[in-house]
Amino acid sequence: MSTHAPKKYLISHTSLQHCFDKSRSGLEKLRETDASFPRPIKFGPSKQAGVYFVVAEVEAWLESKISERDGIALDLAGREDQ
Repeated sequence: MSTHAPKKYLISHTSLQHCFDKSRSGLEKLRETDASFPRPIKFGPSKQAGVYFVVAEVEAWLESKISERDGIALDLAGREDQ
């Protein structure tokens, strides 16, 4: 029985911008204001080097935001019932 680590897939900064419908600066602001947002991986020291994110980390971050939102919504709904 082999125990392989799950595969890690990368998404480029540009592709992530399209997924989130954000500009480059909008995605940078999100990274700066939300410390829980995944850190990018940069391939090379130059400014032109490609920047990528681990898809699983972005998905986990998004799931935590959805859970946070739903928890707040459930909490508010519970208050209305009282």
